[in-house]
Amino acid sequence: MTGFEPIILDLDGTVVDTVALIRASFRHASRAVLGEQLPDEVLLAGVGQPLMTQMRALDAGRAQELYDAYREHNHRVHDEMIAGFAGMEAALGRLRAAQRRLAIVTSKSADTTAMAFRAVGLREYFDVVVTASDSAAHKPSAAPLLLALERLGAAPERAVYVGDAPVDVAAGKAAGVATIAVLWGVFSRAALTAAAPDFIVATPAALADLCLAGALPVGAPPSGAPPVGGLPPVGAPTGSAP
Repeated sequence: MTGFEPIILDLDGTVVDTVALIRASFRHASRAVLGEQLPDEVLLAGVGQPLMTQMRALDAGRAQELYDAYREHNHRVHDEMIAGFAGMEAALGRLRAAQRRLAIVTSKSADTTAMAFRAVGLREYFDVVVTASDSAAHKPSAAPLLLALERLGAAPERAVYVGDAPVDVAAGKAAGVATIAVLWGVFSRAALTAAAPDFIVATPAALADLCLAGALPVGAPPSGAPPVGGLPPVGAPTGSAP
């Protein structure tokens, strides 16, 4: 079998489109608790980590208030603001048809993970789901990824972790798996490139191609940045799976 197996994915901003929901919930919490709307680059800087960790970074003394305000707003508007990413279900279907085991590792709590799957579907594609409720340590720690591998009965050597945040790349590296960053989530291409993933992809179709082949049919950008799938080639050598 060529390519990566198993394939572990982040949830928010990777499998389901919660970008607008997350942004709106942070804006609401900062206005309601702090009396000001902090810049999005400040509010979203910690996305990918557990919510309480992010709130402590915003204001350690009022983290619980921020957490509660965020959750209240998020749950109230959740189903009207969450969406699926175009092409994601087709990509997951291709991977399952090719006998790839799939897993989710998310910093969301178990209850909000269940809410997302109820709203968007897709749960049936995943053999294992690891949430923040399942481990004491969280991304960028390797612990949740290693737990997913244990539950899958898989080794890290041919596994890959797919996410939209620098913290996802860090967790994947810590766990000893390949890393793929996606461009349809919260973070910019520049921020993801700085995290030094093995690959970057621009579409779910390109993600499926990469996971099945273990290499991209495009060149790497100049200056040592990782290869990018789903964008025009620029002529440098591609990356490949171990």
